[in-house]
Amino acid sequence: MTLKEKIKSNPRLKKLVHWMLIPTGDAKPRLWVKLFVNPFVHKRGKGSKIRWYAVLDVIPFNKFNLGNWSTIEHFCNVNNGVGDVTIGYDSLIGRSNIIIGPVTIGNNVIFAPNVVASGLNHEYRDIKVPIRLQKIIVAPIIVEDNCWIGANSVITSGVTIGRHSVIAAGAVVTKNIPPYSVAVGNPARVIKQYDEASGEWVSVKN
Repeated sequence: MTLKEKIKSNPRLKKLVHWMLIPTGDAKPRLWVKLFVNPFVHKRGKGSKIRWYAVLDVIPFNKFNLGNWSTIEHFCNVNNGVGDVTIGYDSLIGRSNIIIGPVTIGNNVIFAPNVVASGLNHEYRDIKVPIRLQKIIVAPIIVEDNCWIGANSVITSGVTIGRHSVIAAGAVVTKNIPPYSVAVGNPARVIKQYDEASGEWVSVKN
């Protein structure tokens, strides 16, 4: 049994280790974790950039990987507290994005400003319990290679966006988007797809 498995199997030990890493009731790791643990656990590729005013609320027991030549711009918040966050190479996470794992972002992906991608959701159906005290539901988000996610878009948990797709500004993506698609609106719907036979992007009837 690995050390990680031993910690997970012992509730008291798990609670103690969690407290040592993150203050009670907080989502931010302690300063010593940021300075002396995360740099040796998480992977950053060659030429990658994390701007000075970006906030990384990342902890060592989940993955945070940033690929070669990728950039996380100012005022972003990246959180891997409930799931891994992986960003491929040559990808841009624009200003003021919020990325809450589990989220996998491919290569050559553009996230314009103010995008929210959260693999976390809150249960709400028990009306006798405050929503904040109900269980957390986690479902991974996957954004495949070569996608462009427009400004002010929201990607909800459990969604996969297929390769070389475009999500229009302000869209709310609640369902999977097929590869080579253009999606708009709230909830997002596909309005164009690439037709390989004709080599054209064609309108889709909804």
